[in-house]
Amino acid sequence: MPELRKDPVLGRWVIISTERARRPSDFATARQPEPSDPGRCPFCPGNEHQTPPEIARRERDGNWTIRVVPNKFPALVPGAPERRGEGIYDRMNGVGAHEVIIESPDHAAELADLETDRIADLMGVFRERATDLARDPNIRYVLVFKNHGRSAGASLAHSHCQLIATPVVPVLVRNEIEGAGRYFEFRGRCIYCDIVKQELEEQTRVIAENERFVSFEPFAPRFPFETWIVAREHRCGWDALDQEHQADLAELLRDALGRINRALARPDYNFLVHVAPTSGPGNERHHFHLELMPKLTQIAGFEVGSGFYINPVPPEDAARFLREA
Repeated sequence: MPELRKDPVLGRWVIISTERARRPSDFATARQPEPSDPGRCPFCPGNEHQTPPEIARRERDGNWTIRVVPNKFPALVPGAPERRGEGIYDRMNGVGAHEVIIESPDHAAELADLETDRIADLMGVFRERATDLARDPNIRYVLVFKNHGRSAGASLAHSHCQLIATPVVPVLVRNEIEGAGRYFEFRGRCIYCDIVKQELEEQTRVIAENERFVSFEPFAPRFPFETWIVAREHRCGWDALDQEHQADLAELLRDALGRINRALARPDYNFLVHVAPTSGPGNERHHFHLELMPKLTQIAGFEVGSGFYINPVPPEDAARFLREA
């Protein structure tokens, strides 16, 4: 029997379609390797001149391990916002920032292949860049995300993440803040803190945990094997994540990617990090979390037209499959 489930933060409904459910193992289809030439890759050592001027880097033994560069084809560019209206319509010049974080000098290395301390360094770079951009009064939000594989939107095979800073708060983040605010007004508690508490008590959707984070399949996931990594204590933004939190986040991200790769034959995926906006009312209600979404199904007409998502794998089954991976 199909089941409707409601996201407790956004109020978004999803359909867990057990009538056309597939076994978790049915999604394990090997991804075809991306054709690439390291000699021509702009992200490889020796080709640094092919990227815009470097913004930041991490080094070991005199060699770079992480580089941050402006996106060569940016969605937004630095500047001051200029708003104007045309009747009922609003316009704004496309100001903000768009940066690329090259995770490793190794052309063939995927994020899941890096050691935990290297991923922790990457988390530190995320924090550094996000907090630096947040000092600009024109920036309202900084989104860190990763597109891994062609079906997830990656245009280059060399593993990298991206960061886009916007002069407005994205509607999804604003909806999360509003949903968390309603819950706080009703119960006097953070909804994400309560979600973590309940998931740890029930253990049916938990995949792994450490001192500062827990990874689990959310109660109302949009996609098969959608996985969240959520701070156990109330943390709002990157500025609240010290080195210990960065290390624990890196540990669970590496663990989740490893399990997904082993269970599902290294699928393409997206992840994104939702934090509180750089300023504004109600931001203290938000809660740091990372959302990881393997690309195993496609969004079709019903999802586009209704806002519903159809997920053929119950999160309890997905969690059990990943725990055993």
